Amino acid sequence: MSNDLAVDARGLVKRFGDTVALDGVDLQVPRGAIYGLLGPNGAGKTTAVRVLTTLLRPDAGQASIDGVDVIADPHGVRERIGLTGQYAAVEERLTGRENMEFVGRLFHLPKAEVKSRAGELLERFDLVEAANRVVKGYSGGMRRRLDIAMSLIARPSVLFLDEPTTGLDPRSRLAMWGLIEELEADGTTVLLTTQYLDEADRLAERIIVIDHGRVIAEGTSDELKDRIGGARLTVSIARVENRNAALATLQPLCAGAVEVAHDGLSFSAPIRPGDRVVPGVIRALDEAGIDVLDVQVRRPTLDDVFLTLTGRTAADEQEVEVM
Repeated sequence: MSNDLAVDARGLVKRFGDTVALDGVDLQVPRGAIYGLLGPNGAGKTTAVRVLTTLLRPDAGQASIDGVDVIADPHGVRERIGLTGQYAAVEERLTGRENMEFVGRLFHLPKAEVKSRAGELLERFDLVEAANRVVKGYSGGMRRRLDIAMSLIARPSVLFLDEPTTGLDPRSRLAMWGLIEELEADGTTVLLTTQYLDEADRLAERIIVIDHGRVIAEGTSDELKDRIGGARLTVSIARVENRNAALATLQPLCAGAVEVAHDGLSFSAPIRPGDRVVPGVIRALDEAGIDVLDVQVRRPTLDDVFLTLTGRTAADEQEVEVM
């Protein structure tokens, strides 16, 4: 195990009866980074987080947080981590401020520090006006912000965010993304589990793709996209009788074979990295007397990556993950 890593897991295995939830998972996250753990429901993401946060004991393998072994010293690990689960763990009968102070007391923080830290976090997460209101009346976005604020009250060095934006509306998701980016700027290590590809693309400097309890790919968003091929040119023309002429015109301008859609009006082909091919394509087709409806250059998305790696998209319905 390396002390240079905030999270270091090797060969984690976890079984629930005949179900293998983790099948030799390796995870290494350096200090101060945001890493994304990506996969569909049932892939093993939540099980991995529960092992790393000492809520489950692995059947095999080893893991440490800030160099502290999760099996040998679970108490020491808990002193170093914060955890926000898939559902906001707030007490609805208490106010936002009372929730914050309650968690502070659980960490045995001095009373003055709890009060100061609670006020600081309530302000940071834009909850000051609602601080003295009972949480039962909070919106979903407010509950999630309060939940993350509570997980930060003891100043954890590593924060686990398990599906932090599940159930949030688009505006609340964007606000949550901004807060997570601020945590990285403060030096907090974040391991983010998500099935939302746009979320991983936006937040994570490296992404670990997990499926059926195994890590199947790792890299930056761009590295994973490049792994399945670079950008592709798509062209739509107006008249099917121009199909052959369009094909002959496009082929010399592209880096690989031009594919023709069934309608005979749409074409797709790979292009070389950095090529500014669109102006040349439009000019060449115009000179050939071919009416063009649309020309686009499209890079692969993380959804394309996941579909290529697993044969399905991350949004496909899977069995609910075993806890």
